[in-house]
Amino acid sequence: MKKYIEYIENVKSIIEKIDGKNIEKAAEITAQTLIKGKRIYLFGTGHSHMLAEELFYRAGGLVNIQPILIDELMLHISASASTLAERKEGMAEKIFNDYSMSADDTVIIISNSGRNGVIVDMAMLCREKGLNVIALTNLSHSLSGASRHKSGKRLCEIAHIVLDNGGCVGDACIDVDGIEGKICPTSTVCGALILNAVVAQAVDICAKQGFKPDHFASSNIDGGDEINNLLVEKYKKEIKHL
Repeated sequence: MKKYIEYIENVKSIIEKIDGKNIEKAAEITAQTLIKGKRIYLFGTGHSHMLAEELFYRAGGLVNIQPILIDELMLHISASASTLAERKEGMAEKIFNDYSMSADDTVIIISNSGRNGVIVDMAMLCREKGLNVIALTNLSHSLSGASRHKSGKRLCEIAHIVLDNGGCVGDACIDVDGIEGKICPTSTVCGALILNAVVAQAVDICAKQGFKPDHFASSNIDGGDEINNLLVEKYKKEIKHL
């Protein structure tokens, strides 16, 4: 089998096994958060921060989305330094306060391993402060190793709801003859699908309850700029990064 086909088949196999029940549970929480006028936060470090951006400010995306984007924990300044930074404990409280997070908000915390200090700190703090905590993680990977947090806990053991991205231990899934180690991760493509599935179901729940959540249009269709500019003006004082 050609390797590109093998990769596509691996992703398809993961998608076919996604837990729809937990998507529905996460969607119900998300919908009620929207209806109550509370905020939906997304937080991930390293490559997982891309999924925090996946739902933010895009065509068909909810406006009421607040990605938590911390330079030190992302890749654009120093990728290797971000790997060390995400293992630190003690950063979560400052991030929590800087983003004005509060009880009854919902936070989706994204981490393939779910074992690093800042992720576990954030999940524990958010639960303590009364937020709804949804984890997007890789259960096979997470349960294969110990937590790096002093509590001994992993993200999947703290969250109210766990969305499993279905990947293998180590994330990369393709063996190539003559190449040591696997290539081609699945967490981003499958994670993006899961998050958008949650949004689709949440918006349907909202609509059935008579609530119409604001969402962006494409800026590259006629009239899109006008729609989006009005939404940015409405929300820019509430949502960072708009």
